Amino acid sequence: MARRLRPVGLEFAESAPLRLVFAREVAAAPDAVYSALADDVTGWPEWFTAVTLCRPTDGGAGREVRLKGGTRFRETIVAAEPAQRYAYRVDETNAPGLRALLEEWQLTPAGTGTRVQWTFAADGAAPFRFAMKLGRAGMGRAFRDAVTALDRRLAAANA
Repeated sequence: MARRLRPVGLEFAESAPLRLVFAREVAAAPDAVYSALADDVTGWPEWFTAVTLCRPTDGGAGREVRLKGGTRFRETIVAAEPAQRYAYRVDETNAPGLRALLEEWQLTPAGTGTRVQWTFAADGAAPFRFAMKLGRAGMGRAFRDAVTALDRRLAAANA
């Protein structure tokens, strides 16, 4: 894992030099979505295909995440507000060019379902920021696919 990143708080979701924000409505209720995000950490690879491993660390205060392609993260949970918000910052990674990263999942009731908003807030070297801006469409597609798969998974669990 090699590189430590700058620790950031929730405010970084609004102030980061690079902010990618995606949203989608799902049929599942906010409490079910939150539970999948925060309580069923090991289940992430089942619905977010970029994630190959996700497990809690530090008694649930952190996570270890591995992505396809070999990127690894050690994270600290910075917000865990049931049915509303789940956020974590990356403390260590092997990803080049990254200086700080916070991801925030905001959940808002939408009829009988949920509006899921994911903010990817980062700071990094110019080549990293440029690559992430180029990859925005791909990240949006990955988010849409993941949230759709999560909604299907939650529907099947309740059927």
